Amino acid sequence: MPSITVNVDNDLKAQMEKHPEINWSEVTRQAIQEKIEALEMMDELTSESELTERDVREIADKINERGRKRVEEESA
Repeated sequence: MPSITVNVDNDLKAQMEKHPEINWSEVTRQAIQEKIEALEMMDELTSESELTERDVREIADKINERGRKRVEEESA
């Protein structure tokens, strides 16, 4: 399986280290997977749409926020 590197600031790293029971690689993988699924859904929904790029970005931002909240809830 390929690996990626994710950079986080020192404060975030310290917070992560307070929770060694969390598999942060899995949290990251899930977040990436959710983002990919959202993008694929966006592509499918907008393939024949007349939405502008700005419209699509606004919708994507809303989806991303929901995804972040979901990951936070599942990780808590």
